[in-house]
Amino acid sequence: QVQLVESGGGSVQAGGSLRLSCAATGYTDGSYCMGWFRQVLGKESEGVALVDGDGSTTYADSVKGRFSISKDNAKNTLYLQMNSLKPEDTAMYYCAAVRGYCWGRRSYDFSYWGLGTQVTVSS
Repeated sequence: QVQLVESGGGSVQAGGSLRLSCAATGYTDGSYCMGWFRQVLGKESEGVALVDGDGSTTYADSVKGRFSISKDNAKNTLYLQMNSLKPEDTAMYYCAAVRGYCWGRRSYDFSYWGLGTQVTVSS
């Protein structure tokens, strides 16, 4: 059973940076697609960034050039470095994982989810 625990959220002013972490337990190989999603209350979940087992990455247009997803396989930890934060980045951020490749995946394809960490960006 894969378990995911996010950390690193908080409040920051526009233009600032945060790094989110997602500690994963229950799996030991790199055959998972892992990603970050975000959701604002009352709105649909948005995929932010995905990373395949081979390290290839995909980003939402809204965060390209500002956010960077990475993973440390030795530590079983996924990261999201968020720079140049904007008020519209305010959301609950969730870590998710699914066995297999990322290509074509939507949020409902992901089998495992963390409980989320709140990011608030003030103007």
